[in-house]
Amino acid sequence: MSDLPRKAVTRTAKLAALPLGFAGRATWGLGKRIVGESAELVGRELQQRTADQLFKVLGELKGGAMKFGQALSVFESALPEEIAGPYRAALTKLQEAAPPMPTRTVHAVLGERLGEDWRELFLEFEDKPSAAASIGQVHRGVWHDGREVAVKVQYPGAGEALLSDLTQLSRFSRLLGPLIPGMDIKPLLAELRDRVAEELDYALEAEAQRAHAEEFADDPDVLVPDVVHQCEQVLVTEWIDGIPLSEVIADGTEEQRDRAGQLLARFLFSGPARTGLLHADPHPGNFRLLPVTPDGESDEGDEGDDGGDGVSRWRLGVLDFGTVDRLPGGLPAPIGHSLRLTLDDEAEAVYELLCSEGFVKESIELDPEAVLDYLLPIIEPARVADFTFTRGWMRSQAARIADVRSPAYQLGKQLNLPPAYLLIHRVTLSTIGVLCQLNATVRLREELEEWLPGFVLDEDEDEDEGVLPTTRPSRAAPRSL
Repeated sequence: MSDLPRKAVTRTAKLAALPLGFAGRATWGLGKRIVGESAELVGRELQQRTADQLFKVLGELKGGAMKFGQALSVFESALPEEIAGPYRAALTKLQEAAPPMPTRTVHAVLGERLGEDWRELFLEFEDKPSAAASIGQVHRGVWHDGREVAVKVQYPGAGEALLSDLTQLSRFSRLLGPLIPGMDIKPLLAELRDRVAEELDYALEAEAQRAHAEEFADDPDVLVPDVVHQCEQVLVTEWIDGIPLSEVIADGTEEQRDRAGQLLARFLFSGPARTGLLHADPHPGNFRLLPVTPDGESDEGDEGDDGGDGVSRWRLGVLDFGTVDRLPGGLPAPIGHSLRLTLDDEAEAVYELLCSEGFVKESIELDPEAVLDYLLPIIEPARVADFTFTRGWMRSQAARIADVRSPAYQLGKQLNLPPAYLLIHRVTLSTIGVLCQLNATVRLREELEEWLPGFVLDEDEDEDEGVLPTTRPSRAAPRSL
């Protein structure tokens, strides 16, 4: 296995070959149809070949290329099933693993950052990585005090690779657009590029992880491993096992899927209220489902089911705090307020609020009722006590927004996403994508009522005046399902 390709010319050449490959396969597909082969069969084979090339290149390059692939992976639920099938297996690979860097490179980084006697810090250290991602890879070990730890080692040249890849990918974002119907790829790439510096800074990541670990230390439903040691290019945290969410998506029981979905939604909305931070990288590789025994202790082995092995319930393990959004007051109150007004069919009030927050530019005038009609299908999960997230529902939403003939498409093009809401929007969409992959039944409205500022009016608030709440909800005590 060679080192991470760092030379700009090498990485650029690999990425530049992607659109050429897309065009070549399209020509190949046309030729197949000319000679009489089924368009459906040719289309499926074309998608399979495209998926194989795209994610092979993204996975090999790591850096920004793989980060982009992981960001796309949570949206596969939006693809039509005949297209999603060939992509799904390749996308899932990016959620959990990537080609590892050589052992000699790992040892060199550890020696440079921890000192030549770095092995004395560990009672055990496994050279074979347990996970390899876009910026670094993780090794399992035992710290000198006996704690099992995860040692994350950053790839040499990761920063240069990230910036180079995302710049190159943005140049042919139009060609990548059809991968996810209804989604504009270019803003996603721009937002990922803006986050590069934060993801490379393990000190910032350690700070965010410590804040979450402290806040959720006694939480019965969420476990965040604490930070053991941090220095440039190396982050050591407590180890947790459990079932990767990608495995729950592939083979989990209904009970596991529903539990994972409920806890994921709870973590998404409770995190900002409790820590002032939003975990902004919700792809399945960053979460584990941990069985909890009747005595209340987490059994961090990867075995367990819905009771046969003494498991009374499940807990969500949360990893990787390299990308967070800092929200000192919790999620912005206008989100909850506009959502509640939409549920109450208050078209004029919703429209006024969207205008005041910059979702509708001053130069544009829209029909408030049309805006309400556009939003209602999207917020369907919040209209009922519990909602089953499915790929079919996700596909219907994507198709509705992506169909150029539909009123929803025309209206969507006129709406604006203010920069302050960009990351929140992506995290929410990504989380919904994971919930659809899980096929989970979730009591979403319950979580919104408890954690989302502005969703529930204060008793002394005059609803007719449309006054926005000025304070976030008081911190609720951790609770169990």
